Amino acid sequence: MNPFAGFFPSRTIALYMGRMFLTRSFAILAALVLILMTLDLLGESGNILAHPGNGDAQLWRYTSLRVPQIIAQFLPFAVLLGTLVTFVTLNQNSEVISMKAAGASAHQILAPLVVVSMGIAAISFTFNERVVVRSNQTLNAWQAVDYGPIPGGHDIMRNVWVLSGDDVMEAQGADGRGSGTRIAGVRLFERENGRLIAITSARSGAPAEGGWRLTNARRFDVTTGKETVIPSLIVARGVKPEQFTLADVSPDEKSLGTLGIAIADLNGAGRPTGPLEAGWWHKLSGPLSSVLMPLLGAVAAFGLARSGRLFVRAVIGMALGFAYFVADNFALAMGNLGAYPPFLAAWAPFILFLLIGEAVLIRSEE
Repeated sequence: MNPFAGFFPSRTIALYMGRMFLTRSFAILAALVLILMTLDLLGESGNILAHPGNGDAQLWRYTSLRVPQIIAQFLPFAVLLGTLVTFVTLNQNSEVISMKAAGASAHQILAPLVVVSMGIAAISFTFNERVVVRSNQTLNAWQAVDYGPIPGGHDIMRNVWVLSGDDVMEAQGADGRGSGTRIAGVRLFERENGRLIAITSARSGAPAEGGWRLTNARRFDVTTGKETVIPSLIVARGVKPEQFTLADVSPDEKSLGTLGIAIADLNGAGRPTGPLEAGWWHKLSGPLSSVLMPLLGAVAAFGLARSGRLFVRAVIGMALGFAYFVADNFALAMGNLGAYPPFLAAWAPFILFLLIGEAVLIRSEE
């Protein structure tokens, strides 16, 4: 006996509706990506080509990095529009009425789309973790150098400034964790009562003796104007490695696992992590928004097409979907500001609109 026999209207209908929904959703996604990528490239091509030596290859590189971002951002929109197109088509052809006349409930009619959207959510999560975060890293690093050559690896923190008492320390690059942290392009601005007295520079530095060991450092005395070469020097005692490597952690540039490690390191360093925790939870709730879209768009499936209200129902379904995206962005912004707890900022809109969609579906079935 098939345990899912009561979940779907029938195997044939489930495959028919699932295939229709899937093809329409991805067709809409392809159209959105093509249009939005074209408009984005038109606006950004001037900045890319402004760097000497850039040409067609760099434009294609930008496209390859930008397309995954657009896909991740607009996949839920495509699923929402695919839901509406699917249900409007079924309603106009009286197929929904036929299924209800055969004894199928509203939940059974919706079930094939929910199952397909769960698959889309799983694909979306994997795509975000494996492709989008790397595209974000590379594109942000490329834009930081005005579309010029990117020095070093993509995970290196760049242009980090930290305070050491009155002194200010700059590192052009920082990489690694804990005692394995390495900084490059180091400059230490020594100050006394707010007045610059010396500048110490070195190509690299590493943690040592509670501070940072600089090798082959050059110290320029502002008062005398003399430069001294120092083979080994300990500076910035009390400055922790996390102050360099975790200076600017972006949830969009890290996978779920690496972001969790960064949050743990920041907690260990006593730094606030509320916005990052909200971003961590949103990496789970974000892809699941695709599962909500069939439920929010289901209002277009029920009601007689000849009543003249089919267009109104489609608009209502679209409005519910867009209202969810507005609420999701608002809650995430409140979480970044610390007004909402991280878990609530990521999951409250999803739970709220899940209940709204279910209430609308039950009302439509009645």
